[in-house]
Amino acid sequence: MTKPPKPVGEERQPEHPSAAEIEAVVAGQHSDPFAILGVHKTAKGYVARCFIPGAEKVAVHSLDGKPLGEMTCLHPAGFFVGEIAVSSIRPVRYRAERGDAEWTVTDTYSFGPVLGPMDDYFVREGSHLRLFDKMGAHPLRHEGADGFHFAVWAPNARRVSVVGDFNEWDGRRHVMRLRQDTGIWEIFAPDIRAGATYKFEIVGPHGEVLPLKADPYARRAELRPKTASVAAPELIQDWEDEAHRAHWASVDQRRQPISIYEVHASSWQRRDDGSMLTWDEIAARLIPYCVDMGFTHIEFLPITEHPYDPSWGYQTTGLYAPTARFGEPEGFARFVNGCHKVGIGVILDWVPAHFPTDEHGLRWFDGTALYEHADPRQGFHPDWNTAIYNFGRDEVVSYLVNNALYWSEKFHLDGLRVDAVASMLYLDYSRKEGEWIPNEYGGRENLEAVRFLQKLNKIVYGNHPGVMTIAEESTSWPKVSHPVHEGGLGFGFKWNMGFMHDTLSYFSRDPVHRRFHHQEITFGLLYAFSENFVLPLSHDEVVHGKGSLIAKMPGDDWQKFANLRAYYGMMWGYPGKKLLFMGQEFAQWSEWSESRQLDWNLLQYPLHEGMRRLVRDLNLTYRSKPSLHGRDCEGEGFEWLIADDQDNSVFAFLRKTPGEKPVAVISNLTPVYHEHYAVPLPTEGRWREILNTDAEIYGGSGKGNGGRVTATKKADGSIRADLTLPPLATIMLEQEN
Repeated sequence: MTKPPKPVGEERQPEHPSAAEIEAVVAGQHSDPFAILGVHKTAKGYVARCFIPGAEKVAVHSLDGKPLGEMTCLHPAGFFVGEIAVSSIRPVRYRAERGDAEWTVTDTYSFGPVLGPMDDYFVREGSHLRLFDKMGAHPLRHEGADGFHFAVWAPNARRVSVVGDFNEWDGRRHVMRLRQDTGIWEIFAPDIRAGATYKFEIVGPHGEVLPLKADPYARRAELRPKTASVAAPELIQDWEDEAHRAHWASVDQRRQPISIYEVHASSWQRRDDGSMLTWDEIAARLIPYCVDMGFTHIEFLPITEHPYDPSWGYQTTGLYAPTARFGEPEGFARFVNGCHKVGIGVILDWVPAHFPTDEHGLRWFDGTALYEHADPRQGFHPDWNTAIYNFGRDEVVSYLVNNALYWSEKFHLDGLRVDAVASMLYLDYSRKEGEWIPNEYGGRENLEAVRFLQKLNKIVYGNHPGVMTIAEESTSWPKVSHPVHEGGLGFGFKWNMGFMHDTLSYFSRDPVHRRFHHQEITFGLLYAFSENFVLPLSHDEVVHGKGSLIAKMPGDDWQKFANLRAYYGMMWGYPGKKLLFMGQEFAQWSEWSESRQLDWNLLQYPLHEGMRRLVRDLNLTYRSKPSLHGRDCEGEGFEWLIADDQDNSVFAFLRKTPGEKPVAVISNLTPVYHEHYAVPLPTEGRWREILNTDAEIYGGSGKGNGGRVTATKKADGSIRADLTLPPLATIMLEQEN
């Protein structure tokens, strides 16, 4: 434990401070009450000074209860001083009286600092990777007393106090100590218990008292609409996921089957009365469902603390706190542990691109633009009316990088899907000429954001090799998922927004017109291996009037379902990892709303239950056939068989992995039923039909190839099989021997 700096305690002071200093303490205007309050050495010995509002009489005791002396009141507001019988600086406790009332106060100003010079050094250098253990509120036994240590970065503040239900929200009682080298304010507050609510009262550089601020590093927060931070115990979880984490740390993730179920935690399912489930209740329902459905990962829309439900979590005010909507943080840790025990990974949608301007949040935190840029051309986001982080400031970068490490270490998360990366990369994103400031070279690239993302990925992968980072990046920025040492941003994967846009455009067209838009399917293969892609059919495609996926499909009800089944079949065969937003696995008709649960009643109808069965079987087929996933991100794993039959809107391609049986994927994307359709295949012999989206069990017409086809060498030397192609369907064939 760090001892207090010698000059503060051991230099001799006058027994009584000046009247002006006492007035400053009483008024909450003293910038360094540690120089006045607590235990100090004088010419006569040692004195204790305290400010206890409401006290009429105060006596001093040691922490073990030994009387040390009586005190004299120097100010009727509650300022006391008295000589004490000690031989050195030490913590003390006061017994205060007012009329018949009596209470004890452990003197926070008699304790030394907790942070040390090495913390200062690494903070200044921007290399501190344990800030989540130092900043915020942490339970601590310090110099013989139990309490909480608080630390917050506010370099431009005149005064910072921690206020809460433990001190009647009085900013005069726990004024913090400023560490001049870093701008961090800290204080050890004895006797505070876990569960106490608190905020920071900050006096800005011009003497203005700012709106109370929630703790940027708070590990727990109050349930909205309340906004205070909660002093939380250190997270304790009996982790049982060694095998799961060891597996992902030892493999090339690009060559593993990854099928992600994207979930909005508060609207997946709810209680009968419409209220939200707890993490334990979510775990009891969601984990078995995902195991049965064959998904490898669950990706949550942001579950960090946020004040406004319709923001879906993307307007976060507490990056370190799992939202109180679903209970305490330990509940989320139990959820992740439960997922890992059955082999399911957990990915968190993470938002470092912007933050909301709620007055209790990061905006204008210490009376200056601290976390954001002061110039709105750099610091304000026009799309979301939010603030933009200042990625050129080491402390801001450290705040975000440490947050990524925090979720990886404390909650064992398997990945971070980084939201709105494109908005970070371009200085002119959603801005007109004159509304943005060029970089140092006159360009529109945000070089500070680039360096931040590269640092983030290097540190995350360097410390947690089993964790994946996934970029939602909607432009053609080069090398998003390439290593930093090769000039890339360093992400593990990137969302393939082009695939999503082109295929949805194609499938939403009437089949009679698809022949004129054949390239919307084929074009994506020109760049399919330029990045490590995830194919996303995400929440963004089923909100804001876009309708659900099934509602986008053309034709009557049967054709809509057949189209969507064929789409899923093609997507699960297409190179790239898979992502599907909740509700789309059973073809929910209505557009998603965050305010109610999914329409689970639809599963009583055969077409919806058939769609669910298909997605389940697609996942299981994708996972069990190495040729469908082993080279998802490499060109050697894909080969066109038929790419130019636009007249029939038929596509066929081969998926392959060295040493494994190849799989042929054939899609007939018109309602026309084809018999004896010749498909080239790489080898002679029998090929087994391992999946057919037109099967009756999925709600289809039951057309197919009787389970097998035979490929034969023709007179021209080619090898072809004559297939039956069901209408609006995708089939998969695997070489039998």
